[in-house]
Amino acid sequence: MSMKEIARRAGTSVATVSRVLNQPGHHCHEKGLEEKIWQLASELNYVPNTAAVDLRRGNAREEMPYTVDIYLTRFHSMEQDAFFLELFGCLKEELLQNGCVLGEILHAEEIMILGQETNPSVHIPYKSSTSVQSQQKSNTLAFISEKPDTGLIILGKCPANLIPTLKKRYRCIAGIDRNPTDYEYDEVICNGTTAAEMAVEYLISLGHKNIAYIGDCNYESRYIGYYQSLLKHHLPLNHGNVHPTNQTMEEGISVMNMILKSKEKPTAIFCANDTTALGVLKALKSSQKKEYIPSVISIDNISASEKTDPMLTTIHIPKKEMAHLAFAMLLDRKNGKHKEAVRVELPCRLLKRESCYLCV
Repeated sequence: MSMKEIARRAGTSVATVSRVLNQPGHHCHEKGLEEKIWQLASELNYVPNTAAVDLRRGNAREEMPYTVDIYLTRFHSMEQDAFFLELFGCLKEELLQNGCVLGEILHAEEIMILGQETNPSVHIPYKSSTSVQSQQKSNTLAFISEKPDTGLIILGKCPANLIPTLKKRYRCIAGIDRNPTDYEYDEVICNGTTAAEMAVEYLISLGHKNIAYIGDCNYESRYIGYYQSLLKHHLPLNHGNVHPTNQTMEEGISVMNMILKSKEKPTAIFCANDTTALGVLKALKSSQKKEYIPSVISIDNISASEKTDPMLTTIHIPKKEMAHLAFAMLLDRKNGKHKEAVRVELPCRLLKRESCYLCV
């Protein structure tokens, strides 16, 4: 299938499609366009870059290029979290360098849940019910077909009840996250607890004792790190300072506006990710209460964190290295080089910038 057809269906130019598919670092200005192009390329079986050239010349390896599906566990679009969008860009670079192609992009709400009142629910890693109907078996709720020539990379924390069916469908799985599993599959992590402790320890070193947390609190390593740091320094956990969110910019704005209306405001705010912190800084900039300037710190070091005013203090997560190692694990397992689940943990580091101040 040609890039011309992808461009027609995406409503954009062939040049834009070519840049998206063949230049890993390229990002579209139009929200959602980049992901739409990759999804169409997958649906139309488009083989990009050098792999396609080799196939046309007839001098490629006899087998088709290896396909890799992506499962985004938290959001329905990568546009909602810049960390995963940038990580996706790193993964595309690995795909192109290794002559592989992108398969399906699965999102959290596209994972099917089949069940009846008398039967337990079964989570199915398919994008639509039509792909299940043809594979129904009379003695089972649904048949999970295997994709022997396709690997899976999981971005984020995978629901535990979905892991068994993913393993039935994919022989090779690698995860990238801040929360490690119990060695359920190969994974590359940058420990969220460690990153959170590093962030909160820095705030405490600046004299802050009243520190708020904005982010996920559901078995989340970053929340655990926040809590453990307070305990270590004998600081009380004020539940009024804990704001559970899904870690979006909109929620960052909403929570910060709520904090601005409160009587006892925290002197510092720890956000679970940069996307939330961008919302917090945006709300502060729009606020009429210019005398209230809390320290703000977060985790990820996305490119936008260098463009805020003030420049955002954050914990660097090595996205490029995580993508490279996850892909290497996937290919290593595909080639039968290892069988046991492997976990690689990469270090994080503090980037001191302008959004944190001494507490006076």
